[in-house]
Amino acid sequence: MIDRIDRKILRELQADGRMTNQALAEKVGLSPSPCLRRLKKLEDDGVIRGFTAIVDQEAYGLPINVFASIRLTRQSEEALAEFDAAVQKWDEVLDCFLMTGSRDYLLRVAVESLDAYERFLKSKLTRLGCVASIESSFALGVTKKTPVLPPISD
Repeated sequence: MIDRIDRKILRELQADGRMTNQALAEKVGLSPSPCLRRLKKLEDDGVIRGFTAIVDQEAYGLPINVFASIRLTRQSEEALAEFDAAVQKWDEVLDCFLMTGSRDYLLRVAVESLDAYERFLKSKLTRLGCVASIESSFALGVTKKTPVLPPISD
């Protein structure tokens, strides 16, 4: 179970993953040794799953975000497994959520152009037999995007 101090450590690291242990310890009010022990435990427990660079999607060359709402032909275990397995192989899909409501999945797809999204649809998504319908929405801009989880009350 993580506590208030662990959450402070996590929030600081989400904001700056390159922070030194000394700086992290100061920000969360611990000495360096206990801070490092907590950090190691968070990693060992799988709360921290890794460290990565946050890359500007547009500068990288993928300026278009498409949100694709997917409805499956049926909600059977086999159809869900088929869809899940396919999505894991597609680099264009950055996020995939199993949903409630009238659609089964919501995907965030990053592509370099409308033509690239059309190729993705035709060569991958529409070829899955378990897909009944696809509704695509194109993001015009990003108002907020953060990797930092919100605080919760203890």
